[in-house]
Amino acid sequence: MKIKILILIFSLFYFKINAQTSDPDTLKPVSVPVITIPPDSSTVEEEQEDEEEDKEEEETPANDFTKIRYRISADGTYTSGNVNRALIQLASGFDWNLNKLLKFSTSPSYIYGQQNNVLAERETFVDFRTTVLYEKTLYYLAFGSFEKSNLRKIDHRLIAAGGVGLKLIQKEKVYLSVTNVLLYEQTDFVVNNNFPDRNLLRNSTRFFGEYTLADGKVYISHTLFIQPGLTEKNFRWNGNLIFRYQITKRTGIRSTIENSYESIVVEGRKNNDFRWTFGIVFEGKK
Repeated sequence: MKIKILILIFSLFYFKINAQTSDPDTLKPVSVPVITIPPDSSTVEEEQEDEEEDKEEEETPANDFTKIRYRISADGTYTSGNVNRALIQLASGFDWNLNKLLKFSTSPSYIYGQQNNVLAERETFVDFRTTVLYEKTLYYLAFGSFEKSNLRKIDHRLIAAGGVGLKLIQKEKVYLSVTNVLLYEQTDFVVNNNFPDRNLLRNSTRFFGEYTLADGKVYISHTLFIQPGLTEKNFRWNGNLIFRYQITKRTGIRSTIENSYESIVVEGRKNNDFRWTFGIVFEGKK
């Protein structure tokens, strides 16, 4: 009799435990279009990087708050024969969403190129950015960067800036925005005998647009920076056009057209630089 009572109690306890156990949530977050940034050592990349990540956050569901995003891209060409040419471009982007109010980002890049076995490009760019209210229509940003360029004979260039951004159009397939910052620039040129270093203030205005087609598989963006000097006659502008095609969830191919102009360059260097590259990109988040 006692044994039957114990079996009955054990059975009731077992069924009670099973009734309180539920299956885990198997819903997966909705994937967002992958957005990449072209390496351009003469462009204030931090403004564009922040803007593109802001749009990703808006398209991500509220229950899919991703704290860390990263992307790594590589472009390159190699030719031999009458012209020996080698070029490699490496770019990356890392974003840490501390909360819904504050975000930290960085997008270091490196470019190396040779022409007929002579060093042509060796460009290094490192930055750190802070964006406040990045999910709002009007947001704020501050950043600093370090740049070193063999192409323009720059030993180092330090930049510190801060300002505001405004999102003009925020639709599923079309996005337009403008940012404006006050920028301090200190440039130390390799040639210093008859070419003094520069310490000046600039105003930097950036116009940015992006478009997605074919259910997010095709991505097109364009960016234009206008950066006149405020404390001296020194003008700079640059722009780029990006075409990207998504192959898999994490990888894609892209083509980038870039143009950069500086009114003041060292002797023997041209004011304008044009670059057209093809490459691949890898993106992820966690």
